[in-house]
Amino acid sequence: MPKMIVSIDGVVIKEVQLAKDRTTMGRRPYNDVVIDNLAVSGEHAVFQLAGDEVYLEDLNSTNGTYVNGKAAKKQLLRSGDTIEVGKYKIKFLSDAGDDVVTKYSAPTAAVEAEELPQATIRVISGAAAGRQVPLTKIVTTIGKPGVAIAAITRRRGGFFVHVEGGGNPTLNGASIGAEPVPLQNGDLIELAGNQMQFVQT
Repeated sequence: MPKMIVSIDGVVIKEVQLAKDRTTMGRRPYNDVVIDNLAVSGEHAVFQLAGDEVYLEDLNSTNGTYVNGKAAKKQLLRSGDTIEVGKYKIKFLSDAGDDVVTKYSAPTAAVEAEELPQATIRVISGAAAGRQVPLTKIVTTIGKPGVAIAAITRRRGGFFVHVEGGGNPTLNGASIGAEPVPLQNGDLIELAGNQMQFVQT
C-alpha cells in the first residue's frame, strides 16, 4: 500500500497509509493529514489513488506544493519522490518502495544516515576529562540537570547546539543560549566549568 513519511528538519513525525481514493492534507483539523503550520494552507493538497498510481494535486495553496524541488500543480508520484510543504518534507513510497520504509520509519534511523555528518564531543576539563561522547542520536544532551545542559542536534545541515540553564555557557568564548548555534570542527564549548571540544570526522 502506498504511504507517506512526514518529517521536519530530518525528524520523522508521522507515517500515513494512502488507503483511500482521496487523502487530503492541510492545516484544518478535518484533513486526513493535518500539518499545523502557518505555511500550510487550510486545504493544501490532495493525494488521489487511480489504480496503482497516485496523483498529487495542489488545491490552490498560498505557498505551493513542491515535488523534488519543483512547483507542482498536479503530478503523478513515483516511489521515492520528496514532496515539500512549507518546512515539512514528505517522502512518498509506493508498494515497490516498501523495502525503503524501515530506513525512514524506524526511530533510530529517522534521518537518512548517508546524508548525516559524523562527530563526537571530547571532554577536555572537569570530572569527565578525557571522555568522548559520539553524537549518534538526533539530540544528545550533555551537562548537569538543574545547572546547565547543552543539547546538540544532529541534522542534514550539520550540528547545532543550544543551552538550557545558567552558568554563562560559551562557544569559543562567546555566550550561547536557547537559540541553536551551528557547530564547526574544533569549536570549544564551556559549560558549568567544564570545557568540551566538538570534533567532526
